[in-house]
Amino acid sequence: MKWPTLYNITFANPGFLLLLALIPLLAFWYYYRHKKRYASFQFSNLQAFGGRSSLRGLLRSILLPALRLGALGLFIVALARPQATLKEEIVKAEGIDIMLVTDISSSMLAKDFNPNRLEASKKVAMDFIAKRPHDRIGLTVFAGEAFTQCPLTTDHAVINRFLTDLKVGILEDGTAIGLGLASAVNRLKESEADSKIVILLTDGENNAGEYVKPLTAAEIAKELGVKVYTIGVGTIGRALAPVGRRGNGEYVFGQAQVRIDEKLLKEIAKMTNALYFRATNQQSLVAIYNQIDKLEKTEIEVTTIKRYSEEFYPWVLLGLILIGLETLLRYTIFRTIF
Repeated sequence: MKWPTLYNITFANPGFLLLLALIPLLAFWYYYRHKKRYASFQFSNLQAFGGRSSLRGLLRSILLPALRLGALGLFIVALARPQATLKEEIVKAEGIDIMLVTDISSSMLAKDFNPNRLEASKKVAMDFIAKRPHDRIGLTVFAGEAFTQCPLTTDHAVINRFLTDLKVGILEDGTAIGLGLASAVNRLKESEADSKIVILLTDGENNAGEYVKPLTAAEIAKELGVKVYTIGVGTIGRALAPVGRRGNGEYVFGQAQVRIDEKLLKEIAKMTNALYFRATNQQSLVAIYNQIDKLEKTEIEVTTIKRYSEEFYPWVLLGLILIGLETLLRYTIFRTIF
């Protein structure tokens, strides 16, 4: 028999719980009755009784009433009919399909964000996903090439695992914005969602994947009714970023100029009836995702069905066990001749 967890317990007859107030009164009555029942004797000298204090008598006067009162408390709770509340939600919503498009070129290791641009972007993206429980979300990554790491899914634990494992170096280096956007739009072309959006995050200029121009991909997105929110990530000026690589694959860091093609990103956003944002630190990146979250809301109808299961059986069983234990002890170990 499974003992119910307390966080989802309700009571069908909560008025019976008021009877629990009788337990301290009964405890006092037991104590008073014990004092009246066992007379005290006065001795001029207790030397003859030295070392003869009775632990058995002390336990009898405390343990037996405690077991009986404990059983009474459990029976009172059982009378109140504890019930486990089982909730079932039926969600009816015109969901939003969202593709996250993330730059994983080596420049995303720049340390103007803590600990770097990529790790900060991953954390903020996961916080954003947590706020969208009813949306399908997918993940496309790009550097010198692009691929969809996670198709659209409502299993957000899966996409969070992909984000957690995301790192620089799994693709040829470079910044193929057009390829990244085209790959994400391709995942949305069959979508029947009421709203389809792409959140494209990059810290550089398009310098790879020349056979798919960024504006060509944006034009396709526009034709398919996909909004493309663009985010430029990087401080204004110079930042500590990878400037080379040793023979063992380790990156060499140095001060480098931050170059983001803001004109291109603004044009992509404008073409698709969306917005461009610039994130110069982690706080501004959080604010940007919060703003996108507010802009892209949909009506959600949630029907909650509650079912109850009776959970008084364990309370009764434990109460009977305490009564049985009290009776057994009273007529065995703690048995008296009067």
